[in-house]
Amino acid sequence: MPKDDTKNYKAIKEACLRYLMRREHSQQELVQKVSAKGFVKQDVEQVIGELIEQGLQSDARFAESYARSRVHKGFGPLRIQAELQQRGAGKYPFDMAVEDIAGSWQELLEQVYSKKYGNKPILDLREKLKRCHFLQQRGFPNELVQHLFKKLSL
Repeated sequence: MPKDDTKNYKAIKEACLRYLMRREHSQQELVQKVSAKGFVKQDVEQVIGELIEQGLQSDARFAESYARSRVHKGFGPLRIQAELQQRGAGKYPFDMAVEDIAGSWQELLEQVYSKKYGNKPILDLREKLKRCHFLQQRGFPNELVQHLFKKLSL
């Protein structure tokens, strides 16, 4: 291996490790961030492949960590799934994050609703639609939202 390749390899590995020390990153994120520093994408992918083999980078670990942080912020499964897909880690399950934090998606939905609206009554259809839209934007499926409003109207 020529001297430049060894120096390049070390620089790429150091850049990857710096990112991974701050927080978990998906393989796709690492490739994008390190390649943006001017390194050849193929070399970056090779180094990341070695990091994966060593257990230093894991898309599954990233997905769990990311989902956990989004659940803490009150986001639903549809939104989290879409965001993971964008980051290249959409094929990993993340339901355990909500189970640990809120118990279920329905319970998380109720917590988010309660935090935003408290005990304020729904005065008209327009207000109900506005609240539905808010919850759907947060990534909660329509079925869960409808179930919540049925429960509230009892």
